[in-house]
Amino acid sequence: MESTTQAALEAVQLALEKKNITPAAAKNISDWLSQPRYAEYLPELLEHIQTGQWKKLDDAFWTIIPFGTGGRRGRMYPIGSNAINDRTIGESAQGLADYILEQGAAALPAGTKLSCAIAYDTRHRSRHFAELCASIMVANGFHVYFLDDYRATPQLSFAVRRFQATCGIMVTASHNPPSDNAVKVYWSTGGQVLPPHDEKIIDRVMQTQKIQKTPFAQAVAEGKVTFVTDTIDSEFQKAALQYAWAGSRAATIVYSPLHGVGGFVVPALLKAAGFENVHSYAPHATPDGDFPNVPGHVSNPENPAVFDAAVDYAKSISGDLVLATDPDCDRMGCSCPLTLEPNSPWATINGNQLGVLLTDYVLAKRQAAGDLPKNGYVIKTLVTTDMTRKVAESYGMRCEGNIHVGFKWIAGLIDACGPNDFLFGTEESHGYLIGSYARDKDGAVACLLMAQLVADLKASGKTLHQRLDELMLLHGVYIEDLINVQMEGSEGMANMQRLMESLRNSPPASIAGLPVIAVRDYGRLVTTNSDGQSTPLNAPKGNMLIMDLGLPGSKLPSGNAIAVRPSGTEPKIKFYLFGHEPLTTSSTTSNPLEKDSAIATALQATQKLVRDRLQVMKKELASFAK
Repeated sequence: MESTTQAALEAVQLALEKKNITPAAAKNISDWLSQPRYAEYLPELLEHIQTGQWKKLDDAFWTIIPFGTGGRRGRMYPIGSNAINDRTIGESAQGLADYILEQGAAALPAGTKLSCAIAYDTRHRSRHFAELCASIMVANGFHVYFLDDYRATPQLSFAVRRFQATCGIMVTASHNPPSDNAVKVYWSTGGQVLPPHDEKIIDRVMQTQKIQKTPFAQAVAEGKVTFVTDTIDSEFQKAALQYAWAGSRAATIVYSPLHGVGGFVVPALLKAAGFENVHSYAPHATPDGDFPNVPGHVSNPENPAVFDAAVDYAKSISGDLVLATDPDCDRMGCSCPLTLEPNSPWATINGNQLGVLLTDYVLAKRQAAGDLPKNGYVIKTLVTTDMTRKVAESYGMRCEGNIHVGFKWIAGLIDACGPNDFLFGTEESHGYLIGSYARDKDGAVACLLMAQLVADLKASGKTLHQRLDELMLLHGVYIEDLINVQMEGSEGMANMQRLMESLRNSPPASIAGLPVIAVRDYGRLVTTNSDGQSTPLNAPKGNMLIMDLGLPGSKLPSGNAIAVRPSGTEPKIKFYLFGHEPLTTSSTTSNPLEKDSAIATALQATQKLVRDRLQVMKKELASFAK
């Protein structure tokens, strides 16, 4: 075997010289060939080398798969440092265990024991990876609370809190393609790990040599794994039903889990809340990691196309709303008619707009009940619409928004600012949370809130789209858009870095006819205005830029902006486009009908102005990403 390995090492060096693989891939492959910790993967690695599968090897080894905004996520492949496999998943669990054990009593909430809650979604190998993680945690002295069937990410967060677990692991790749899987790592708060724990866990993961394991069946037989599915189902539903407020339930709802875990949670929750006319969309109802009946096989409720077939079904039964959640049921999206008129067209509502609608609904319900806390607050991220802030302030509540992408930052702020005053958390990528029962976004409770809102609006003769227009009349027109630019592999990573540096050092003078009056650089924590003067930026550090746009021919802020950041979970760079225009509705007529018509015309004209501006932004920004 030694001679075979030496020949493989020489083949790797030759492939590097021929530029068939990158230098980083060559190093990582050589490590896997020569280090004892990778011995069980040696036969398959040798087979790849002997058959010259250099492209696959470069993709699987060009980097060490990182922890992003949602944990360690990537494409599944049986070997490779840049792939999800038994080794990289095992390193993640072992590194987590090592770090917690090193912390000793400091990592244990008072009166609790060393324990870990584990859950998994419908993706390929999710159950296998969940059992693997459980076997590792048990071998390291942890008791495991195991959700023994497909269950939602918010239920895992809830389980960590319910059992006062030291940590949690959720096996899911959220809305990624079927090829992917991942682990999300949770702290004792029920939220995903935050600094300083995240970097220190990563250090332990990278240093992992031996992965300790107790066979899963043996751990169960020895009582070191407790199945908690029924307990969590019951108590999670009870916690969510706190937000089943009085109101209409006369809405016909179609629900799609998009082949994920939501079917085990959402229909039962809506029924328990009093909704009797809920229809699961059958072609999407079967748990299936291939997501076979979803366009592109990507179960992402951010994509309007995933609603098309379900909307056709909803129209055939005179439905009022189509709800969908992603594979691990932590994101919610929806589609509904534009009006209540028969045969009205339908349209989806984006994540920013859903957040605005739900923020307004939650605060209105709390206000009507007389229990808005004096110091109440909502939370949004830096790339979530500022209309959320306007809504919160209209109720006398504050909006916390100086945080980066990732619901873990929202969860951290809940504890930092005080959970008793927390009202609602929202992020543009369809993540929402109400209450303090969990510390991660919850697609199930978002479905409950949206169903109630639609039913109440229907009772007053309106739809979600019409309510959104009413809110724009109150707060101004805010419309957002998003550009995703895929940048795969080592070459893509280099292109992302070049693009970010180019925009940092040479930002455009104007975009869509609006001057760039300042660039907020969250990597360097400075704001540089158009005159070249820089001031410190009071914000958390992160690899993101925000270009603030001024009024035409002016350096005054316009409320329009563009944020740019590499994704923390996928090989792409994102451009977040923020369009804003104040609404002027002056009318001299005293005729109410004419006045209403003038206001409607002004709103439509302003919305068109902002949408057209966003299209110009997209066209101009496309040239930067080439």
